[in-house]
Amino acid sequence: MPVTYCVSHKEDVDGLSSAALIKTVFDTRSTILVDYANFVPELGKLESEISASTIDRLFICDLGLSKKNEKTFLNIIKGIVSSGCKVTYIDHHDLAKDTALALKKLGVALVHTTEECTSVQIYNRFKKKIPSHAAFFAAAGALTDYMENQPIASSIVSRFDKQFLMLESSALSYMISANQNNDKFLGNIVDTLAQMKYPHEIKNGFAIAEKYAHKVLQAIKSIEGSIIKTKNLAYAPGAADSSASMVVNFVLGASERPAALVYKFKDDIDSYVVSIRGSKDCNVHLGRLVNEISSDLGGSGGGHDRACGAVVPKDRLQEFIHTLDSGIGTAR
Repeated sequence: MPVTYCVSHKEDVDGLSSAALIKTVFDTRSTILVDYANFVPELGKLESEISASTIDRLFICDLGLSKKNEKTFLNIIKGIVSSGCKVTYIDHHDLAKDTALALKKLGVALVHTTEECTSVQIYNRFKKKIPSHAAFFAAAGALTDYMENQPIASSIVSRFDKQFLMLESSALSYMISANQNNDKFLGNIVDTLAQMKYPHEIKNGFAIAEKYAHKVLQAIKSIEGSIIKTKNLAYAPGAADSSASMVVNFVLGASERPAALVYKFKDDIDSYVVSIRGSKDCNVHLGRLVNEISSDLGGSGGGHDRACGAVVPKDRLQEFIHTLDSGIGTAR
């Protein structure tokens, strides 16, 4: 049997559901969960491992590229492919046409559209090889990535009781956010979902989600007085022990601005990690704009039209905020 590895996004339901679906279809030997900041370095380590051992197939899931890491990523993939490993890249973030063409020339199987989240694409592609209720995990990925109204996703989501789906998906999202520093627990989530078990069957999972919900609420209360509003943007520092991606939605809802931003400083990368969300009044593709701005400032970033993130050097945060505010205003 071919030895299969999977590298997938660790920070959300779409990433872990994608890893679980790949594990169900291909009996993955190893699942490596990464965030955007360490994605390419971890892939570089894996290149060395592939060269020294027999890994036949590699899936890379839900990990968008930025201008900063595209070239390095392509060089690493070239080395992996030259070792005889078949690579499949499945994603839904913006992908430069030149990069997509380069991947195809290297022999990479590219499964990509910005219209459907990654787990939905995986389910749709391999649904004949997995149990029918595996669609639940694709639906959870779509719902928590705010892509449940897309053509394929909406069809999948409609199969399930919406309240049950929302409960399970939200709890799973909170479990994942609460354990970003616990790769063992995140791996256990992937294994549990790959066994076609539901999030409520994860040991202590709902208790973890409840505890984290309290933490998010405290984080929201703690920043209420520190939200700054510009013409097109509201922004605030995030609490050190909570997910900025959770808190930023509350900042957006309370701000009456087209977009909101929450930032946190990470000592290990000497940079700010930024989460950005846009409302329906935001007329610019935030993922593309953030990719441009962060790359120009020596960082990286990107994502969806109304939900994205960035890594910004510590001395360029205010410049990033000002440029983003101006970019949103130009599109209005």
